[in-house]
Amino acid sequence: MIKYIIIDDETAAHDIIENYGNNLPYLTLKKNCYNALEAIEYLNKNKIDLMFLDINMPMLSGFDYLKTLSNPPKTIVTTAYKDYALEGYDLNVSDYLLKPFSFQRFIKAINKVNNSLSGNQTFTKSLGNEYNDKSVFLKDNKKTHHVKLRDILFVKAYGNYIKVYIENQLIVTYQTLSSFEKFLPENQFIRVHKSFIIAMDKIQLIEGNRILINEHKIPVGKMYKFNIDKLLK
Repeated sequence: MIKYIIIDDETAAHDIIENYGNNLPYLTLKKNCYNALEAIEYLNKNKIDLMFLDINMPMLSGFDYLKTLSNPPKTIVTTAYKDYALEGYDLNVSDYLLKPFSFQRFIKAINKVNNSLSGNQTFTKSLGNEYNDKSVFLKDNKKTHHVKLRDILFVKAYGNYIKVYIENQLIVTYQTLSSFEKFLPENQFIRVHKSFIIAMDKIQLIEGNRILINEHKIPVGKMYKFNIDKLLK
């Protein structure tokens, strides 16, 4: 779970980020701050993983505020001004979003944060253990699909994207296989190859180093064969 705050003096900016964030079940909004002083007060008492930070704000600019932090959380800059991008990256921001930004661009920024945090943090499986009732939103081009986990057959790596196979449907979305794996219940999904994660209850046949799910033949990698062996014990 990624805990985040929004620091922006415009209500509309808060609404957009909240709306986008509500589509990603592993994001949790902890605080709306309308200037840097509110953020300072909140961070003095609370720990977060990520902040969305506007630049032009009253009293203290976003970058001036960022310079006051000795150990800042991951930061995604959200601004209407592209001229500050270089300074932002000098301050080690995770990403720089130019307003207005799309949901797809928002997800790309979140994926950068997610991949960075996963190197030193164990994420809570935000989709939980109640497999039958859990779902995820997947962006595919200009469409956002609401997918029940119980309907997923398997997931395949596709460069910086993944292919999510559902009965009679294929969704291609911008996300790495490793990051998506973190949100799947371990007792329902299993990794069988560096490029494949499958739903255990969809397995129809295991034959040698091949798994049959509907008409799909999925390879079992040598490094992941022990997962299948554990499943058969």
